[in-house]
Amino acid sequence: MRALPTLLLACWATLLLLTARPASAATPVSSVPELELSRYAGQWYEIAHLPMSFQRQCAGDITASYALRADGSIEVRNACRTRDGRRAEADGVARTVEGHPGRLQVSFVPRWLSWVPLVWADYWVIALDPDYQWAMIGDPDREYLWILSREPSMDAELFERLKARAGEMGYDLAPLVVAAPLR
Repeated sequence: MRALPTLLLACWATLLLLTARPASAATPVSSVPELELSRYAGQWYEIAHLPMSFQRQCAGDITASYALRADGSIEVRNACRTRDGRRAEADGVARTVEGHPGRLQVSFVPRWLSWVPLVWADYWVIALDPDYQWAMIGDPDREYLWILSREPSMDAELFERLKARAGEMGYDLAPLVVAAPLR
């Protein structure tokens, strides 16, 4: 007889726990369905980013340049002005993810280490202007986020819309670093 009340109590507690868990309002992080690498190539200016250890020394003028290589990979050069006024650069390579046009993987290690899977990081284009004038880059774990523009500044209203979209995908924007002027 005691087993039935105990079983009912356990079911009730489980039901309470399941319904009390907050539902994730975030939409999944997804990449854009199409990305023309030839149009994406070129110079981009960073407007904002989530803090990253490798960007700590950057004080401004943050850029990313992409160039297509004959082997199908993409040459990557990230650059910025440091606090002491020097120009810092990091060269890397990106590769496409088969079956996912808006997903790339990037690596900044020497080429001879590129066979190691752990040296590649997800680089997903999660929002893209139809005319390739701005882009938002992220990753499925919501650790990385960059808002890029072809111009060194961005319209404040557009910036707010992109932030809202990132927030809908579950990105924590409290630590967002705005690296370029908004107009």
